[in-house]
Amino acid sequence: MATDLLDDSDREIVSLLLVNARATVADIARQVPLSATAIKRRIARLEELGVITGYTVQIDFAKLGWGIEAFAEIRFTGTTHPDDMREVASSEPEVLAVFTTAGDHDALVWIRTRDVAHLTSVIAALRSHSQVIGTRTQMILASYVKSDWQPHFPHD
Repeated sequence: MATDLLDDSDREIVSLLLVNARATVADIARQVPLSATAIKRRIARLEELGVITGYTVQIDFAKLGWGIEAFAEIRFTGTTHPDDMREVASSEPEVLAVFTTAGDHDALVWIRTRDVAHLTSVIAALRSHSQVIGTRTQMILASYVKSDWQPHFPHD
């Protein structure tokens, strides 16, 4: 497992990048007792190991005209393979993520649209697939995503 290959400096680098993915190597070197060159090598190694899988930006989509978010719970026929669930549920461009789940519904789909009419059309398109036997949609009124969450890395 990749975590077996990480030391405290690697964990600190990951923690700092979680707080600010735009932090420079020099910024990180000021907080981790390693040279900038060593930090750069470690970041490259963390990317190669698949610990760091990408970098992102946070956007206010409502300001771009995409202000409606919803979660749709989808039930599929009993013979639908999980890969097919993902394919069907992600077939609409407005779908941001698909989570296969255990329980009453088979998948939870995160959707972003311009308005309620647009959301209605996306749900209708998802329902039109022959493997889909039911949906339940919940519009998001407000959201809070913890931006300061940090994993608690086990120490050796």
